[in-house]
Amino acid sequence: MDKKYYITTAIVYTSGKPHIGNVYDVVLADSIARFKRELGYDVFFMTGTDEHGEKIEKKAAEAKVTPKEYVDNIASDVKRIYDLIGASYNRFIRTTDDDHVKVCQSIFKKLYDQGDIYKDQYEGWYCTPCESFFTDSQLVDGKCPDCGREVYKAKEEAYFFKMSKYADKLIEYINNNDFIEPVSRKNEMLNNFLLPGLKDLCVSRSTFKWGIPVTFDDKHVIYVWLDALNNYITGLGYDVGNESEQFKKYWPADLHVIGKDIVRFHTIYWPIFLMALGLPLPKKVFGHPWLLSASEESDDGTKMSKSRGNVLYPDELCDIFGVDGVRFYLLHEMPYDNDGVVSLKLVTERYNTDLANVLGNLVSRTIAMINKYHDGTVDNKNVVLDVDNDLNKSINDSIDATFKNMDDLRIQDAVDSAFDIFRRCNKYIDETEPWALAKDETNNDRLKTVLYNLANGICKGAKLIYSFMPETSEKILKMFNVSDISLNELKSYQYKSGTEVTKNKENLFVRLELKDVEAKMEK
Repeated sequence: MDKKYYITTAIVYTSGKPHIGNVYDVVLADSIARFKRELGYDVFFMTGTDEHGEKIEKKAAEAKVTPKEYVDNIASDVKRIYDLIGASYNRFIRTTDDDHVKVCQSIFKKLYDQGDIYKDQYEGWYCTPCESFFTDSQLVDGKCPDCGREVYKAKEEAYFFKMSKYADKLIEYINNNDFIEPVSRKNEMLNNFLLPGLKDLCVSRSTFKWGIPVTFDDKHVIYVWLDALNNYITGLGYDVGNESEQFKKYWPADLHVIGKDIVRFHTIYWPIFLMALGLPLPKKVFGHPWLLSASEESDDGTKMSKSRGNVLYPDELCDIFGVDGVRFYLLHEMPYDNDGVVSLKLVTERYNTDLANVLGNLVSRTIAMINKYHDGTVDNKNVVLDVDNDLNKSINDSIDATFKNMDDLRIQDAVDSAFDIFRRCNKYIDETEPWALAKDETNNDRLKTVLYNLANGICKGAKLIYSFMPETSEKILKMFNVSDISLNELKSYQYKSGTEVTKNKENLFVRLELKDVEAKMEK
């Protein structure tokens, strides 16, 4: 197969259990990976955990365990949650994996040997949570410009990477390629970081031990970005002077899916490291917005934090809304370029409106009518009116829109355009009034045609939402006894006349009361 697609998420930091905002990355990337697979691409999807650093060392000491024991525990929790949420990854990489550690050491040595890394003294303001150094001018009100927390003065011996050596080449690449999305992030990287001039980057630390040791200087460990970012190539089998067949096949990455707060590291540091290694650059980096926590008083969001008590965890939400309910909310509520918001109230409202009312109700009443009026068999009698042609045109327009939105990484819009099929089918029921047709035997062929059109439309819609809601998609297609739909030929697909639907009266999504949701969450 010649159509390959390599997609990654940012690897999540193992400082604690991931909250609902942390898993947006992996659900977003999973929806793209699934869509590409359905189109026939040979997809490699990688995600994982970032496990080194001073913060981990301190947390492990507080918990009275070794750093490795600490990260083993968190990484297993991350993997459990990713598996629960339906992430169809091909590899879950950990930066403590042996192959990653060895290759990072080889990369560091190569860059040192070729003169890109040198040893010096570092003095600057250091933020422990962000694991970043800043100059006086970069601080905002004397605090970390990235997270707003306190910084402290640090001075230590360190190895540095010569960033400026590759800056002009990177500026040219960014200007000549559709590399960074959204464009607002591209402009920010150019104007705020690259054009004013890049400072050399600290790539080792000597004040803590929990990291990948520098092989030729045991006082130092490799610092976060030259460790963490390399996962995108080590996880494919890259090694200095010895690239695996898998690496040759899938690199360069087609898409890095990351949060907007780490765009700088992925679009400046990472491409420069790759240039120094003589490797091609990723085709695209998508810096998605954040999912913020809405308060009870307002739907305006604030960042989730345990100290604020506004954290929602994906496994707890899945217990209440189901896996696909959570996936749907995450994908539907996150705009392309603006932050999304989440609260129990908002998730419940969206669940009831779109999943229970629009989709669940449509499927259950269509199945019920096919069983009631025609003993569970769908027959196409081709008694066609203008309203039928309008329905089919609307469905095809929605399919086209969904494909285009997926290509443009506008996943929220893609979910919405797919659900337009279900909204249109509900409207079609109101327009055709099957219950009225059923009262007159002479309208029987027309009624059969109407129910056929509904079955056909629902199955097309169900196939289209597979990438977003795989369990629900498969359930619906099973209810309509369908297994042969291709996403590539979705517009031309026709439901097979004479097919029997399920006799089970299953509600896909039952309406929820907010008070019940809150009571379950309290437990």
